[in-house]
Amino acid sequence: MPSEVLTVSEIAHRSGFAASALRYYEREGLIEASRTSGGQRRYQRSVLRRLAFIRAARNVGLSLQEVRVELAQLPAGRTPTKADWGRISRDWRHRLDEQITALEALRDGLQSCIGCGCLSLKACAMSNPADIAARYAPSGGAAYLPPLLRRPPEPEPGATP
Repeated sequence: MPSEVLTVSEIAHRSGFAASALRYYEREGLIEASRTSGGQRRYQRSVLRRLAFIRAARNVGLSLQEVRVELAQLPAGRTPTKADWGRISRDWRHRLDEQITALEALRDGLQSCIGCGCLSLKACAMSNPADIAARYAPSGGAAYLPPLLRRPPEPEPGATP
């Protein structure tokens, strides 16, 4: 029977997360580890489910704060049940629908944007005459992208800001 307690390297191998990401998620309170008498981290097997949840949530586009809120809805120390997962994933459906709509708009607009060959919307007489887009994105950036796709990415776990 497999052990219910796993080392950092075993969790890293099984989850696909780097050990530094595991330590980061532990500092952020998203996962828990116990310590041996020598100070080595040991994780309950159920941490693998939480890490899979974190990966899925991040791929959906949830921020770490949103992941924290979602994980807080789960009872500590137990693997999420099908009912837990169903309840939480229903909340993601709206977000995924928004992302799909935004990505479809991006896909459908790419050819006209890049297709003209000028590669400069600031000077493009057809897509952005007189730089009218500046009033939609005064700080710069791609004003015509759906707002969801203009959101700055979050730093990766373990990265220094």
